[in-house]
Amino acid sequence: MFTDTRAWSSFSADDTGRAERFYADTLGLRVSRDDAMGGLLTLHLAGGRDVMVYPKEDHAPAAYTVLNFSVDDVDRAVDELTARGVQFARYPGMPQDEKGVMRGNGPTIAWFTDPAGNILAVLEDH
Repeated sequence: MFTDTRAWSSFSADDTGRAERFYADTLGLRVSRDDAMGGLLTLHLAGGRDVMVYPKEDHAPAAYTVLNFSVDDVDRAVDELTARGVQFARYPGMPQDEKGVMRGNGPTIAWFTDPAGNILAVLEDH
């Protein structure tokens, strides 16, 4: 039924202005904003895949990873993001190193949050 239907993902943020600055300035993504739609953001990702970030007054951060960024080198990505002020999450019971990177238990991956508290990740997808 949906074989040829375009689909996209979305999640909410409590302040799309802050989210726009984070996704554009900190992560370096191309971001467009539609103020006629209340400040709806579109994150334009590689491969023509768009993700929408919509404003929500009673926003509650997702308790799961909403967006994964595939990178060639997680350590380099973590170092660059840390230099830009991103703090990486540490989860109790997860075998993460001092940078917050988990290795040898699935893909090499590190998690961080956007200003709204949504969980994002960088991972080596080899």
